[in-house]
Amino acid sequence: MINREWHLLSRPVGWPKPEDFALVETEVPTPREGQVLIRNKYLSVDPYMRGRMSAAKSYVAPFELGKVMQGGAVGEVIASEAEGVAVGDHVLHFFGWREYAVVDAGHAVKVDPQAAPLSTYLGVLGMPGLTAYAGLLRTAAFKEGDSVFVSGAAGAVGSQVGQIARLKGASRVIGSAGSDDKVKLLVEEYGFDAAFNYKKGPVAEQLREAAPDGVDVYFDNVGGDHLEAAIGLLNEAGRIVICGMISVYNNTEPAPGPKNLARLIQTRGRIEGLLVGDHYDLQPQFVQEVGPWVASGALKYRETVVEGIENNLEAFLGVLRGDNTGKMIVKL
Repeated sequence: MINREWHLLSRPVGWPKPEDFALVETEVPTPREGQVLIRNKYLSVDPYMRGRMSAAKSYVAPFELGKVMQGGAVGEVIASEAEGVAVGDHVLHFFGWREYAVVDAGHAVKVDPQAAPLSTYLGVLGMPGLTAYAGLLRTAAFKEGDSVFVSGAAGAVGSQVGQIARLKGASRVIGSAGSDDKVKLLVEEYGFDAAFNYKKGPVAEQLREAAPDGVDVYFDNVGGDHLEAAIGLLNEAGRIVICGMISVYNNTEPAPGPKNLARLIQTRGRIEGLLVGDHYDLQPQFVQEVGPWVASGALKYRETVVEGIENNLEAFLGVLRGDNTGKMIVKL
C-alpha cells in the first residue's frame, strides 16, 4: 500500500512557494506494540503552521526539512497493537499532512462520529474551538456586558469567539473580515451586532463607527492596523488577547508595532498572549458547554472543505490568503 505525505524541502522566505514542498510516496507504516495505524479522513491546516516552517525559536519545534509535516487529523483505526483501541475506532491525533499514520495509542484520542461529524473535532469542537473558549473566558476574563471586537471574525477561531461572547451576554460584538460576503455572514448568521470589511477603508475609522462606546475586549487574530485600532478604542481596564497575527506571518522584515501603546497607561489596559496548549484543562468544560450549543444550533459554524491530499498545500495557502470561511478542512 502506498502512503502519500507532504514534506518540507526548504524554509519559505516570505510567502511559501510550491517548490518549498513535495508530495512524497512512501510505504504505509506498520504499527508496533502500543501503536495503531490510522487511515486519515480529515486533515487540518491552520495559520500557526507557517511559523513551524521557519527555523526561528518558538513555542513549538520547527518542521524538519526533508521530513513529513504535522497537523491535526481525524481518522479510522485500521490496525491496532494497543489495548483499548480497536480497529474501527475513530481518533483525533496530530499526524496530519499524510494519508496513513502510525501513532502511539496514548497520542490518539477517541472521538464519536455519532455525536458530531468527524470534521468538527478539528474545528468547532476541536483545537480552534477551545482556543476561542479559553482565550475569551480565561485570558480575556470576559464578563457579561463587555463590548467585544474580534478580527479575522469569519475564521474558525474568530467566529466562535464572537458567538460565545454573544451567548454569554456581551453588550456588543463587532467583527472584521475580508469580504462583504463574510461581513454579511457575521451579522445575519452568527449574530454579530456589527461587522466591517477591512479592505474597504481604514480599520480605525470603521471600528470607531462600529463601536461608538469603545471596546472592552479585543481578540486579535490579525495584528497590524487592527491591533492599533483596538488600542485606540480600548475602554478603561480593557483586555487584549493576542491569539494570532496573520497579517505579518509572511513578512521578510519586522513589522512596526502599534504607535499608540502609551494609551495603555491611560486605560490601564492589558495585552496578553494566548497559547491553547496552556488551557487543555478546560477541555471537559468546553465540550460540556459548547457541545449542546452546536447540537441545538445556538452556535453555528462553517467549514471550507478541500478534497484530496494532493490539494493539502493549496488549502494551507488558502488559509494564509483568507480564502476560507470558518475552518479549512482537507477531506481524504
